[in-house]
Amino acid sequence: MKINIKGAIIQSDEAWIYDWYGMEYTTAKNIERSIRNAQPNEPLVFEINSGGGDVFAGSEIRTLIANVADRATINIIGLAGSAASVAATGAKCFIAPTGMMMIHNVACSTSGDYNTMDHTSEILKKANEAVANAYVAKTGRDRQEFLDLMQKETWFTAEEAKEAGLVDGIMFENQNISLINGIGAGKLLPREVIDKMQAGKAQKLQDFDNKFKKLGGTAHV
Repeated sequence: MKINIKGAIIQSDEAWIYDWYGMEYTTAKNIERSIRNAQPNEPLVFEINSGGGDVFAGSEIRTLIANVADRATINIIGLAGSAASVAATGAKCFIAPTGMMMIHNVACSTSGDYNTMDHTSEILKKANEAVANAYVAKTGRDRQEFLDLMQKETWFTAEEAKEAGLVDGIMFENQNISLINGIGAGKLLPREVIDKMQAGKAQKLQDFDNKFKKLGGTAHV
């Protein structure tokens, strides 16, 4: 059974917002449901292509995968960044030759006086150590080494991720395959076109929502 970990990793109570805008996401609740719906002892293949998101949701997903690690395989088919890189340490993991991993410090937004800022700083440092624990458990390497790599925001190629012990192997490395990176493989829309269309879509949805509310209704719940 294939289970996708794609798009932003978010808390379950935020899912309706992403649904509203038609954005791809992953929640621990969805992963748990997929695992539960699998047949007993059915092999599970988790495919990751995510830049990460909520650190605690990523931790929960990692734990869910680790609980079924004896029948799970993780394939990083694109990017496993941030919280997604934590999830990737939950079981035996392989990465596509063109895939990457990224690890960095935990971040957040807050407001308040200097006491609040000092307190938040301490929480972030502890959160960094908690995240580093996942990499240490996977590789057996020193925690400080990963804290230093997180401090610099480190990107790993497939080969570098394997050398660091973050993955167990590279997908297709023992197969005779041909990889394509050319205009014949498909046309990619310019970033500015995508951004313009996304902004237009969001504005139209907001306009519809406002008009609907004026009529005494609720466009979404």
